Amino acid sequence: MAGMQNYIGHRAKVGVIIPSTNTAVEYDLQRLVRAGLRGVTWHPGRFFVEHTDLSSDDNFVHFLKLIRETIPLSVRDVLTCNPTHIMMGMSAETFWGGIEGNEAFIGRIQEQIGDLGLTTGANAVIEALEAFGGVKRISVLTPYQPIGDENVVRFFSESGYDIHRVHGLRCENTTDAIAGTPFSDVFEAVRAIDDDSVDAIVQVGTNLSTSDVFPTLEKQLGKPVLPINIATSWHALRTCGVDDRFDGMGRLFEEF
Repeated sequence: MAGMQNYIGHRAKVGVIIPSTNTAVEYDLQRLVRAGLRGVTWHPGRFFVEHTDLSSDDNFVHFLKLIRETIPLSVRDVLTCNPTHIMMGMSAETFWGGIEGNEAFIGRIQEQIGDLGLTTGANAVIEALEAFGGVKRISVLTPYQPIGDENVVRFFSESGYDIHRVHGLRCENTTDAIAGTPFSDVFEAVRAIDDDSVDAIVQVGTNLSTSDVFPTLEKQLGKPVLPINIATSWHALRTCGVDDRFDGMGRLFEEF
């Protein structure tokens, strides 16, 4: 029985850093478990979100300023479970400031976690798009205000992608306004940003769960349609050497 002592996490123990207001990341991770993922455990560490109002650019910037102070505490706490990898279950901060901003963010987190592997939303989406090959022109769905969209465009443009269109849902708070987005709004937004010139569609903003509907849209549109939570969990698992494939979770998990 010695080999069974750490059975529940014998392949990977992933520390997941999420906002205290987020209800979508854990839901999407649970879908992977229900799909058959074994030997991997997810360990969320929540960072306090004091300012939940995202109704304007100024409020959005203030939100980011405050979470920069609480994210390190969440990382500190989750490290006490001895994870084998750290996954950032939030994405706005990872796109902020383009490539340079993402690299600075990675540097701050890596200083805390040492040699542990790290997944950020920005890096995970880029690697996911590269996995498909030939993707040059993308459209992006966000829950953000215009200033958030500007930073998303900057990151993808600096990463070599042509941005066809960005649709920001302008969600007014970090809680139900994002997580409670009706699927009908998601379908409408995707239709608005897609055309024949678009190679892939990306959704950012981790409290907006699209994992239930994007695999269907992907089949209908015949192109990659990537939810941020699927991209980050895929990246974290593949970095940990877990190469399981799952039906119903989109082409990323079915093919790569």
